Amino acid sequence: MTLRVDLNADVGEGMGDDAALLDIVTSANIACGLHAGDARTMADTVDLCLARGVAIGAHPSFDDREGFGRRDMTVSPEAARALVLRQIETLAAITGAAGARLKHVKPHGALYNMAARDPNLAKAIAAAVREFDASLLLVGLAGSALVSAGESAGLRVASEAFADRAYRNDGTLVPRSQPGAVIEDAALAVARALDMITTSTVRSIDGETVALRAETICVHGDTPGAAAMAGVLRAALQRAGVMVSPP
Repeated sequence: MTLRVDLNADVGEGMGDDAALLDIVTSANIACGLHAGDARTMADTVDLCLARGVAIGAHPSFDDREGFGRRDMTVSPEAARALVLRQIETLAAITGAAGARLKHVKPHGALYNMAARDPNLAKAIAAAVREFDASLLLVGLAGSALVSAGESAGLRVASEAFADRAYRNDGTLVPRSQPGAVIEDAALAVARALDMITTSTVRSIDGETVALRAETICVHGDTPGAAAMAGVLRAALQRAGVMVSPP
């Protein structure tokens, strides 16, 4: 059986070289204006994706531009549903004006990480996606409450793994505030990604073997040398016989 994986990147955030990164990845998660970006950056990033055949997705966040959407916030499930729905609608309108359609939704930052462990928040996000378009793919941390909520809502889901982030023993990501949370060594990121795909495991920051399912792998656009890392990763996957394509 041929192994297959999607490579995705968080883009439209005003950081890094999006054009170079989009030459390599197969899916893009575009900032929807609350943690980063605006109508112009969304439109420009959609155009970059269309020119390269990259799948377009919404990257909704908490309303937290000052904290780049990476600060935990307290919101009710209903407020979270409305917040996510509004951002999907915004990007969908811009994407539609360019003659294209959204393919997926992947929450950003603290919203993503909180939904990974909070079933009520996860259900609210899944409800927003389903309300807008039940055919959209919901991307969430492998083994998380967000993936489970998407499945329960009848959505297609993609379990996500991170080549450039460290994991804890429970399969959650090491917070960025801790040393070693972000992996900048391209060779190490590639080796970890290959393990994720071929063995469905990752080594935690404490040296434990953690099981996970990797259907899409993220390279963060703001990781130093992100485009170069993505290029090395894609080449290594293809040499290993792994097909790289959108979900």
